[in-house]
Amino acid sequence: MRILPAWHRHLFKEPFGTLFISFEEVLRLIPGKTVFSVGDVVTANLLKAGRPPEVAVVDGHTMRQPYPGVTIPEYRQLLVKNPAGGLTEELIKATQTAATQPGTVIQVEGEEDLAVVPLAMHAPLGTVILYGQPGKGVVMLTITPATKKRAEDLFTCFEKVGTSTAREVFNF
Repeated sequence: MRILPAWHRHLFKEPFGTLFISFEEVLRLIPGKTVFSVGDVVTANLLKAGRPPEVAVVDGHTMRQPYPGVTIPEYRQLLVKNPAGGLTEELIKATQTAATQPGTVIQVEGEEDLAVVPLAMHAPLGTVILYGQPGKGVVMLTITPATKKRAEDLFTCFEKVGTSTAREVFNF
């Protein structure tokens, strides 16, 4: 289990990629690309547009409020737990598995917001990751060697904690 200490949280406030106010703008840029999505609203918008992502990471919430379930029944489902402000080993491993197996939904019990980091580390070059920036729009991150390096740098901001410590901190 890894947690993001308070003193590193500012690094995650700015978009990791390019922020778009309009989802329609993003849709015009993704034809022919492999697309991964993080978040229920972004995934739902892709499905509504008839462009399902190859990999989706969802948690049944948006801005910490319940969101009507986003499902892609024909996709393989990976169920993992992950607390707010952290990354569990099971979520990290699920992103690695999903990145090599298009047609996968990672269903997170807890929060998926930080899943962009390990997903970017594991996604193939050229993949586009889309995720929501609350109150601002959608972020498009194209995976390049530089963005993989940035994801690895961000990952080092997380501190590894023991399982018992994680259970105490996050009550799961």
